[in-house]
Amino acid sequence: MRLETLRLILRDWKKTDVQDLVKGLNNLSISKWLPFVPHPYTQKDAEQWVSSCMENTKTRKERSSYKFAIELKSEKKVIGGVSLDNINQFQGTAGGGIWINAKYHGHGYGAEAFGERIRFAFEELKLRRLDNGFLKGNPSSWKMQQRLGYKLEGMRRQAFKCMADGKIKDEYLTGLLREEWKKG
Repeated sequence: MRLETLRLILRDWKKTDVQDLVKGLNNLSISKWLPFVPHPYTQKDAEQWVSSCMENTKTRKERSSYKFAIELKSEKKVIGGVSLDNINQFQGTAGGGIWINAKYHGHGYGAEAFGERIRFAFEELKLRRLDNGFLKGNPSSWKMQQRLGYKLEGMRRQAFKCMADGKIKDEYLTGLLREEWKKG
């Protein structure tokens, strides 16, 4: 699977992405916002992740998730990841998340990638609603979601114990309906 924007390619993960994955996630300022990412993030962690993503694309005809590497066209380098998970075609819903290597923050790559993921979900998969969220203390994630039309829907108190820093964190729940989507 491959999606493309002006500056980015969203595509399935490949074995050659392992080093970029380690560089992006072996940073506590990133991994502390991702409940299931350990710190330090090792080559073995990255190899296991890429292998599981590659296996998922081989074995399923109707996918229940898409895990995309975010490749910066100008550098031909993976700078993050974005997912569309728990796809329920009957309900017309899905969830997922995003992360961007800290070196590439502040350039709008996250919003560009997340926006393309939303477009794919609504226009190609014909979903009607996306569920997302962000951990308390991560306002940049919320600002990006707001710009795309997400609404705050609630909070799950003490929702996660993050692997990276061991802290228990609240999760704010957000949602986006197709008709609320603010196309970039």
